[in-house]
Amino acid sequence: MSKIKSICCIGAGYVGGPTMSVIAAKCPDIKVTIVDLNVARIAAWNDENLENLPVYEPGLDKIVAEARGRNLFFSTEVEKAIDEAEMIFISVNTPTKTYGLGKGKAADLKYIELCARQIAAVSKSDKIVVEKSTLPVRTAEAIRSILDNTGNGVKFQILSNPEFLAEGTAVEDLLAPDRVLIGGDTDAAGQEAIQALVDVYANWIPKDRILTTNVWSSELSKLTANAFLAQRVSSINALSELCEKTGADVNEVARAIGMDSRIGPKFLKSSVGFGGSCFQKDILNLVYIAKSYGLNEVADYWEQVIIMNDHQKRRFASNIVKTLYNTVSGKKIAFLGWAFKKDTNDTRESAAIYVADDLLFEQANIAVYDPKVEEHQVYGDLNYLGSRNKEENANLVTVFNDPYEAVKDSHAIAVLTEWDEFKNYDWQRIYDNMKKPAFVFDGRGIMDGGKLQEIGFVFQAIGK
Repeated sequence: MSKIKSICCIGAGYVGGPTMSVIAAKCPDIKVTIVDLNVARIAAWNDENLENLPVYEPGLDKIVAEARGRNLFFSTEVEKAIDEAEMIFISVNTPTKTYGLGKGKAADLKYIELCARQIAAVSKSDKIVVEKSTLPVRTAEAIRSILDNTGNGVKFQILSNPEFLAEGTAVEDLLAPDRVLIGGDTDAAGQEAIQALVDVYANWIPKDRILTTNVWSSELSKLTANAFLAQRVSSINALSELCEKTGADVNEVARAIGMDSRIGPKFLKSSVGFGGSCFQKDILNLVYIAKSYGLNEVADYWEQVIIMNDHQKRRFASNIVKTLYNTVSGKKIAFLGWAFKKDTNDTRESAAIYVADDLLFEQANIAVYDPKVEEHQVYGDLNYLGSRNKEENANLVTVFNDPYEAVKDSHAIAVLTEWDEFKNYDWQRIYDNMKKPAFVFDGRGIMDGGKLQEIGFVFQAIGK
């Protein structure tokens, strides 16, 4: 197979946009077209003001500026891009099903199926189709069935190339990944397709970091990688509650066990819980797959990771209520951070949403500041939960563009995203403008507890 010269990516979201931008930057001889039916999103990717890109990732604006208009294109002309491409990446959303069989656990593959049917209908030449979205094992089988029964006489090869990006460091992860995983068929045609994708990544990634497997192993590896990381978060959070009861310091415990080379220090930071689009969705998918094979004990094991994560968020909100004399009704609680982690504007499954929801049930007034999350997103997240109507959310929640205004006259502050800028605030000024006694609840472990004590805070944080 000759070198790939034209790539199309269906889906211009948090995975497709950054991934294809880096491929275009590193492979100037390959035309990369990212397509999406969302007109506003494509317009934002094409905006001359790079601050308006729909995805915020440190360094992404420079990558896009380098390649856009040269060999990187963003378009709503989906069929044209499919027709012209030799390799097509599917990078669309695979949310948890909210209906029917598998509701609440299984992945909803309707967008994947729609992509496969569109590729099948449009294609007039042989294509390599790459699963980039996180998918349940054996999804490639369904895609192949759709593609191979089109009657167009076109030959397709299906590859699995799951993303291992951490939001906030996505560009760095793409430029220097721990590994790139490519799964495909074991026959000659499958191996040729795998090699075509290996050759794309080999433009900047050492070949010893490019792993090739069968397609089923690749699909399952993505789910299990996220499950293992989430498991560590829930494990240290479970210990944080025990530490509070026994007088142990969870940070000291984490440091001690993290120095064991068999365990390592990463993902051992106690927090209010994990969020984001991947961890919960992928674990629930893993639970569903295990149950579908009758592996109930396996399913129960992984489901406990989710149970612990939900408990940690509820416990954090409960601690705020208990500390504020068992009532937050009419009290102003300032949230510093709404994104699920720093250096991203992604709020999917953010712990802040659920902590806010619990406090709103207690009739608290919530003031929100996040450096990258816009007002409409905050209200959209709360309205999507459906716990109360839009008017109630609008009356109880206020979004600020200035952190000092957000915390002014507050009874308590909840730090819910570990943005670096929070460490550099004038905390004496913040304290002076709060209601007394003043409380700070550090859900992300970024504050200096001792320093806050010195200026008069009652410092109440999970795990401390």
